[in-house]
Amino acid sequence: MPVLRRRDTLSHQVLEAMRERIANGDFKSGEKLPSEQELIEEFGVSRTVVREAIASLKAMGIVSTQQGVGAFVVQLSESPAFQIERASLDIIHEAVSVLEVRISLETEAAYLAAERRSASDIEAMKAALRDMEVSIAENGDAVQADLDFHSAIARATGNKHFLSLFSYLGTLLIPRTRLQTFQLQTSSREDYLRRILREHAIIFQAIEGQEPDHARDAMRSHLGSSRDRLIASSRKRGSN
Repeated sequence: MPVLRRRDTLSHQVLEAMRERIANGDFKSGEKLPSEQELIEEFGVSRTVVREAIASLKAMGIVSTQQGVGAFVVQLSESPAFQIERASLDIIHEAVSVLEVRISLETEAAYLAAERRSASDIEAMKAALRDMEVSIAENGDAVQADLDFHSAIARATGNKHFLSLFSYLGTLLIPRTRLQTFQLQTSSREDYLRRILREHAIIFQAIEGQEPDHARDAMRSHLGSSRDRLIASSRKRGSN
């Protein structure tokens, strides 16, 4: 069993271990990764941790997933129709820039979701919030739950194009899929993630209450706060 270091989140460590194996050719283009259960047993971590690591690999464009089948290393020839250079997302400035894309997309998605959401949409959002709570308690990054929450909002618009765009952009642009954002904050990892959870809860309450303007404002505040926190961290690091 690989020895995982406690200074990083477990999901980040599993992510880095898998990235290294793929880079070394242990898993080749088009090859299926080990199953969730195999990774759980190998690394000695929870299912939540493994799912977050796979979600991050997917966000980076390194793997693709097929429901009920598993995760596969992306073929070298595969290329999305629209791309934002993934390597540049390691730079805080670029993470800020692409967050602005999400702001323009998801504020309107939240507005429409509040108008059109169904009972099943509400249940999906509730489930994502519960999963985020569990992930935080298990020292995870809550990336998959975060993604599920925003995907549920995109689906609730009833407009397939919102969901299609978010399926690509959302997984790529959640900052902590590429940056250990909580390490840029003055607060602890758990405090940082719980603040994100509270922001999600406010968005959910507006959508559940069918308050489109409040939902749009809450989404803008959530994503704008993420952007502003990164800007502040960048300035602080630049002055050191």
